[in-house]
Amino acid sequence: MSFRDLRNFTEMMRALGYPRLISMENFRTPNFPLVAEVLLWLGKSYEPQVDLPSDVDSEANRIIFIKAVAQFMATKAHIRLNTKRLYQADGYAVKELLKVSSVLYNAMKTKELSTAGPGDLEDPQGRFQFHLGSKVSELKAARQLASEITAKGASLYDLLGQEAELREHRAAAIARPLEINETEKALRAAIKEVLGSVERSRERLGNVASDEVSLEGKIEKKRQDLERNQKRLETLQSVRPSFMDEYDRMEADLQTLYQTYVEKFRNLSFLEAQLDDYHRLEQDRLEEAENTLRTIQLKLREDERKLIRSGLKDGDSDMEILEDEGSDSDMEDSRPAKPRAAGGRGDARLVGTMQGGDSETEDFDVEEEEEEEEEEEEEANEELEDDASLEGPAPSRPSRGGGVSPPLLESDNDF
Repeated sequence: MSFRDLRNFTEMMRALGYPRLISMENFRTPNFPLVAEVLLWLGKSYEPQVDLPSDVDSEANRIIFIKAVAQFMATKAHIRLNTKRLYQADGYAVKELLKVSSVLYNAMKTKELSTAGPGDLEDPQGRFQFHLGSKVSELKAARQLASEITAKGASLYDLLGQEAELREHRAAAIARPLEINETEKALRAAIKEVLGSVERSRERLGNVASDEVSLEGKIEKKRQDLERNQKRLETLQSVRPSFMDEYDRMEADLQTLYQTYVEKFRNLSFLEAQLDDYHRLEQDRLEEAENTLRTIQLKLREDERKLIRSGLKDGDSDMEILEDEGSDSDMEDSRPAKPRAAGGRGDARLVGTMQGGDSETEDFDVEEEEEEEEEEEEEANEELEDDASLEGPAPSRPSRGGGVSPPLLESDNDF
């Protein structure tokens, strides 16, 4: 059940001429006698000669009555009613009653339109016409009233929510005895305040004329000032200042200088970028030259070590041959000295005997001398390499094998 259905049903029954006043509160609880009475009246209104049972005192009689009404409406008016809802006789029964009452109400409205004359509808051709333009003002007023009704309803709801608290204060105020002196005093004060406000209002009304005159004078004065300022503005806009020629010339020079500045700044940025690239390339080239020089130095040291080892092997073989030749004599023979590299401490001489017990000692002394010579030769090579890197090609020096070692660097182009 909805409030709209209940309202429409009550309005339709009132329009159809139902003798009893139906309230929207009648269907809050089940009310079968009222439902039965309405159904019987609607049946009689639809067909006066219908014969429906009117006894609804017992449960069986109520069931028979509901079935008879539903069957009559289905056969005569082609209206299908829900007997279960009708038997409940509450708000859901209103929807079923609304089906029958709406049919009768629509028939009544159609009959009124068909029987009305041309003068009744205010249409010379006898047709119903509705002009929306004449109802625009009424529509606006209706919308305004609807908004006001909504606002008033909201405020009324809020005030009703405070009724529980205000009821106590109201009862206390009513129960309190009134004092005549205080009441008279309050009324006198209120009357005095009202009289004062009325007097002030009268004074303001009397001063309206003088205020209008003063305001008109002020407005006229402001208007004259505005016209004077506008004329002055037009004069200033028409006169060209004396410094404008110089300003235009300096502005042109500034534009030229700015273009020059932009061009130089762009060139400077480009040159700085080129300089950075050049420094980067130079750094890479120096690193590559250092790596190449280090590789050449390592290769030269390795070649020098190989030459020194080959010279040592040749010297050992010569010593063995000399020992074999002098094996028949007992005298000590002096051995020829091996040539040493430049920068050594002197020529090393190997003295051998035919005695077999001193061969191990001699070999140990020879190995110590060879190690010392190698260390001296490495130091000399390092000095020669440093001199070669600064002065040019290094002079050749004799190796232990009697040959001449190649120079460290022939020229500066070896890098």
